[in-house]
Amino acid sequence: MEKSMENKRGKLYITATPIGNLGDMSPRAVEALRDADLIAAEDTRNSIRLLNHFGIKTPMTSYHEFNRFDKADELVRKMLEGTNVAVITDAGTPCISDPGEVLVQKCYEAGIEVTSLPGPSAVITALTLCGFSVRRFVFEGFLPPKAKKKERLEALARLKDETGTIVLYEAPHHLKDTLKDLAGLLGEDRRIALCREMTKKYEEVIRTTIGGALEEEPRGEYVLVIEGRDVREVQEEKQAAFAEMSIEAHMELYLQKGMDRKEAMKAVAADRGVPKREIYQALL
Repeated sequence: MEKSMENKRGKLYITATPIGNLGDMSPRAVEALRDADLIAAEDTRNSIRLLNHFGIKTPMTSYHEFNRFDKADELVRKMLEGTNVAVITDAGTPCISDPGEVLVQKCYEAGIEVTSLPGPSAVITALTLCGFSVRRFVFEGFLPPKAKKKERLEALARLKDETGTIVLYEAPHHLKDTLKDLAGLLGEDRRIALCREMTKKYEEVIRTTIGGALEEEPRGEYVLVIEGRDVREVQEEKQAAFAEMSIEAHMELYLQKGMDRKEAMKAVAADRGVPKREIYQALL
């Protein structure tokens, strides 16, 4: 692992680690962790087992949700002095629902080189297991807690008409509440896959409906993969809603957003499912 040429600065290595099965650790990730000067780990007590398994003796320091800003500044200072740092999370790829993103941002601001060593990811693993279309998907991570009612409602509202497959993380003690909220928003008949213990001996994927998922007894951390809404159904609903609005009022919505008249007419036509010339003629 070489130092960067500019001022012999260190480098940040975003290093993916297994989400369960240690056999998924890549040789390149093992090499990076061995060669690094320092490993920034989400929980050193968890990560020491991984390092011991692969005979890695590199020193560790804790880097987690509660020290992510101050510790990131400290790590950046070390890298500016020439220290190579590998960042790891408890499982999977750092920066995905993980404080690693703060460190990456600060490295770029300081002119420190960043590279990523790809590997296991709970999001991608669950998507490959769900059996739904994954041509488009949206990842929301953990929803805001119920105590943050406004933020939670806003996050849920974004999912209401989502046509791509939706991926969420959830802890066992919050699973029922989240499923109840999803049932109220998306309906109990919406298809869902509950993925747990992925890559481990007791890996389980329950493909059911949201209503059916409410009958399951929570066991461990989950990745929830929810089928998106039918595109045609969403479009038909939008067209029906806009049909009740005058074309002038519809145009005004887009003009107020800063669109010019040509762009606004195109958007109105798309919303209503009609040719643009029809909107043009109606506005003459």
